[in-house]
Order: sequence, then C-alpha cells, then structure tokens
Amino acid sequence: MRLTSVLLAGTSLLAAPAAHPAAMAAAKGDTAAKADLGEDLDAILSDGRLKGATVGAVVRDAGTGAVRYSRGPAARVMPASNMKLYTSGAALSLLGPGYRFRTGVYARAVSGSTVRGDLYLRGTGDPTTRAADYDRLAAQVAARGVRRVDGDLVADDTWFDAVRTPSHWDPTDLQYYYAAQTSALTVAPDEDFDAGSVEVSVRPGGAPGAPVEVGLAPATRTVKIDNHAVTGAPGSPSTLALNRANGSNTIVVSGSYPAGAAPYTTLRTVENPALYAADVFRSALRAHGVKVRGTTERGRTPKGARALAARSSMPLSRLMVPFLKLSNNMVAETLVKAIGREKAGRGSWAAGLPVVERYARGQGVPAGRLHMADGSGLSRENRTTAQDVSTILRKAQSAPWFAVWYRALPVAGDPDRLGGGTLRSRMQGTPAAGNVHAKTGTLTGASALSGYVTDTSGRRLVFSVVLNGYQGAAPKDIEDKVAIRLAGGDPAAVRTFRASGSAPQLECSWIGSC
Repeated sequence: MRLTSVLLAGTSLLAAPAAHPAAMAAAKGDTAAKADLGEDLDAILSDGRLKGATVGAVVRDAGTGAVRYSRGPAARVMPASNMKLYTSGAALSLLGPGYRFRTGVYARAVSGSTVRGDLYLRGTGDPTTRAADYDRLAAQVAARGVRRVDGDLVADDTWFDAVRTPSHWDPTDLQYYYAAQTSALTVAPDEDFDAGSVEVSVRPGGAPGAPVEVGLAPATRTVKIDNHAVTGAPGSPSTLALNRANGSNTIVVSGSYPAGAAPYTTLRTVENPALYAADVFRSALRAHGVKVRGTTERGRTPKGARALAARSSMPLSRLMVPFLKLSNNMVAETLVKAIGREKAGRGSWAAGLPVVERYARGQGVPAGRLHMADGSGLSRENRTTAQDVSTILRKAQSAPWFAVWYRALPVAGDPDRLGGGTLRSRMQGTPAAGNVHAKTGTLTGASALSGYVTDTSGRRLVFSVVLNGYQGAAPKDIEDKVAIRLAGGDPAAVRTFRASGSAPQLECSWIGSC
C-alpha cells in the first residue's frame, strides 16, 4: 500500500507493524550499494573525452528488469555492431536455430554422360560456402556419370534481389572485406566466412627491382591482377598498395615490397559474387573431368529442373559463433535478406529490415525508436537507444535459443579466438574476464559494448554502453571500466585501469576490438 493511501485512510503510521531489522539492513545495504555504483559509473563516464559526446548507458537487473543505473537511456545513438544484437535475435526467433542455407546443382535433362542444355548452380545465400564445398558439389555431379555440359553454366542468385550493397554505405569501404556485396551465391575465402571476398597474397620477387608475385585464393579468372609493384632492397620499407575500384574486378597492385620479406596476405571484395562462385565451381568441375562447353552467366533455374548435387550449410545455431564472436558483417546482411525471403517473400533489405524491426517491437522496443538501415551496423544511418538494447538483452533470456546466443557472444579476456572473439584482448586479469559476455561495436565516432555480467552477489546484470561523438580514438577503456566495475572490480583499481591494444575505427570480423 502506498503512503498516500495510508494517510488518506486516517491510519496511524505508528500502528503499522515494524519492519524486520534484517530486512531493513538488507534494504539499506542495497540502497547504499546502488548509490555507490551510480557514483562510480558517473565518475567513469565523466572522462574528458566524452565532453560534448552523446552517452547512452543503462544497467538493469537481468531478472527483475529493475534499473540499477541510467544515463541518457533514450538518446538515439548510432550503435555500430551492437545492431547485430537485433539481427541475430530476430534470425534465431524467426528462422530458427536449425535453419540451413542450401546450394544445389540442377539440369533440365541428362542423357548418358551429357547434360543437354545448361547446368544451373543455385544458391540461397550461404555465406559459409568455400572452394572445397564447390569441389564437393562438382564431385557429386561427376559421381552421377556426367562428363559434358552442352550449354552454359548458369549462376542463379535470384533467391535474393540484385541490390548487393546498401546505397548509404561509404563508397570508400566497398573494396574491403567488411563491406562485401551480399549475394545468394557467393564464396567464403577463409574460415571466418568473409563471403564475397578473395584472398590476395604478395611475395617479393627473385631480386630487387623484379616484379612481386601476386596470387589469388581461391584461384579465379573472375578477378584480374594489374601488377605494378616491384621488389625493394632487403630491409627497405614496404609501400605496397592493393586497390579495387568500385564496379571493377581488377585489383591494382603498386608500390615496393622488400626482398626477403614474408608473404603478405589480405582480402579484397569481388564485384558480382555469383559469377565468382560459378567460376570457382567451373574449375572444380574441370578438375573432376566435367567439361562445360558454353560460357558462364547469371540466370534463373527453370521449374522442373533435376537436382544433380546439393549442399546444406551448418545450422544457424553454429553459425552464430563466427557471426557474433568475430562480428561478421556479411553474415548479418545475409540473415536480413534471408528473413525477408522467408517472412515477406522477397530476399531484400527493404523486405527484411521491417521484419526485424517488428520483432524488436514484439520484445518491447517502442515503435519508431529503432531505425535499421542495415543488419550489421556498418551504416551510419542506424539508430537505437541504450534502453532498448538492454530490453532486447533482457527479453532474450526467456527465448528457447538463449543458451545458443549467450555462448556466441564474445567473452572478455578469453584468449581463444572463437571464445573471446572481439573481446579476447580486453579486460584481461580483471573480475570481468571470463564473466562479461557482450557484443562490441566500433565505427568512426561510435563505440559500444552491451551484454551480460554477473556481480559479486551472483546476480546477472544486463548493460548497454553506447558512446557517440567522443574526442579522439574509440574509448574502449571507458566501456571496459564500466564492465569491470559491474563485475565487482575495486573502484580504485577501475580508475587506474588501462586498456591493452588499439581500437580500430571500422566494423570488422577479426580485429580484436570491433
């Protein structure tokens, strides 16, 4: 009963039964602890680098939802890769943990050892398909006795639309692996599943002045190399540069690379990933003794075509680990289009993003406060609030897939790459290490950390810290101090904490602080 009700009823407060002394002491201790926490977090967030910045910070009891700390909870902020919390939760809820992408090879007619007409390679967005997987598909075709294709090899990427990058992504990012094109048919060049990119390796030539040696993996004729780089003197500085102009599939290599230096390897995105995938598959067919007479082109698999080979990806529950641990942008964008295809009949951002936003509203995020321009957080047009991120985190605990999601989040201070992920080099040797499970986020001018931590009383807390418009480099140490304090770190030690490593200014899938 509220105090005002007691007074209005004319009941004497003195007549009310006295509270139990132990309960009064516990309540007093909890209030004091909350006050101390607020003072400590206020001190952390008063860092001079945040002068003039937009700060969103919310800490809540994971069980009751009670707010333990709040600063700028409803400020609309650019979340960077914290946007992946919305995308991943929606994918697990709407597609299901058992969801798999499927890739198939089809033909209209097979006569003896010959495909009469075209051979079709059809994808549904699998971001995990590597060259070895296309080789296995080719082996299945050959195992059916096929040795010749009379027509063309047709790359069918029509499960998704033909808009491969959001128009608002920075054009200068588009040659880099974290901003690759999203396609229903693609190739992942590495075990991180950086789909839509090719690995470029550079070795010094035989002697100073000789051209450097450049290779591609997987090998593909879709991408061309224009090599102007030379081998420098031993010990000389590298001035190597690799650039792919937007709209082109030619990578220009320039500069100097010193003799005796170890091979240098990097990734560059590919224009039209479907033709890249088909070219890798065509080479695999050739290696298995299957000759395609015609050209390689894009098209649609006709109804009634016969399946010759098929591949299913790992389930979404397993894909969550490289997706969230390594903050893989391309998996995020693929999931948005997959959600659009499954729930709205169109594999596009225009179809998928509203579905994800509706999912968020169903979790308690107010209508109109979340704006999703993409699924990864790379767009600078994304907006949310720390309060709403904390709501998503808290509500996820009651989902049947929560254990999968929780395990897929980066873990502070865990040195294993697929354990700690983007938090593996952060908060080491503190009470947060092995305790904090959280999603990181970094863009120029935007930094975020949101997730779960257990305090010294054994209570789980959800927290979200999103910082925009700060001064200097991304203030990862400020986020870390908040998390360490929540984990029970001594306030004096927290004040002197220094983050290790440097913070990149982009959304990435392998650098330690994304």
